[in-house]
Amino acid sequence: MARSDAGLELILIEDSPNDIELFLNVVEWIDMGDQVRVFPDGREALEYLLGTGKYEGQAPDYPVVIFLDLKMPLVDGIEVLKALKENPRSVTHPVVVFTSSNQDIDVVKSYQLGANSYVVKPVQFEKYAETIRELINYWRNMNRPMVHTGN
Repeated sequence: MARSDAGLELILIEDSPNDIELFLNVVEWIDMGDQVRVFPDGREALEYLLGTGKYEGQAPDYPVVIFLDLKMPLVDGIEVLKALKENPRSVTHPVVVFTSSNQDIDVVKSYQLGANSYVVKPVQFEKYAETIRELINYWRNMNRPMVHTGN
């Protein structure tokens, strides 16, 4: 599917209701027409992104920006990242690990598994909002997504 100037589909995989609300408020504030699909756990996110389970045959076939928290119930962010980068359908989807963890082991493991970025969530609201805005603008305007030519 060709990329247009219409809003992007942003995937937020996050279990904290406060962080979800804040993220959605920032996207609304940016007002670029982006759509956010929120998954409160890694298991459902993987089903959607890989077109399995209740999303059988419905996986998105265009690049998406995935904001991924690491510390989640059911399936944690590391497991989600590993599954996405091992699957040919989702290996090129850009993944921004967006987490409260600043532990070196999480940073190293995330990059080893193929994360495109690792960002520690700022605590201050203004900095959090600015960080999200900059990340979205990067993926919207600066990054050239992988173009799938079939198969």
